[in-house]
Amino acid sequence: MGGFVAVAKVSEIPRGAAKVVVVLGHPVAVFNVGGAYFAVSNVCLHRGGPIGEGTLDGPVVTCPLHGWEYDVRTGRNLANPAARLRTYPVKVEGDEVLVGPGA
Repeated sequence: MGGFVAVAKVSEIPRGAAKVVVVLGHPVAVFNVGGAYFAVSNVCLHRGGPIGEGTLDGPVVTCPLHGWEYDVRTGRNLANPAARLRTYPVKVEGDEVLVGPGA
């Protein structure tokens, strides 16, 4: 498996915002929740909506297509915790946000 890859500068993802990136060929949404970064698959489990374009309220993102809600810290769907998005480890080194291979 590959290691962590730099995907953005810290300044590119302000608090309460997201950025969609590609990590090892997979679309990933990186979120800044109160200064902590989390990354999940950018593909909603419902109809493939773009999670990274959704509305972030605290740690909960709402898919812009049909309103499915996920906790970006765990990838879990709020209505059905058995359904979860793939998550990716995130770390910050200097001013770089790095994402590792997904779990």
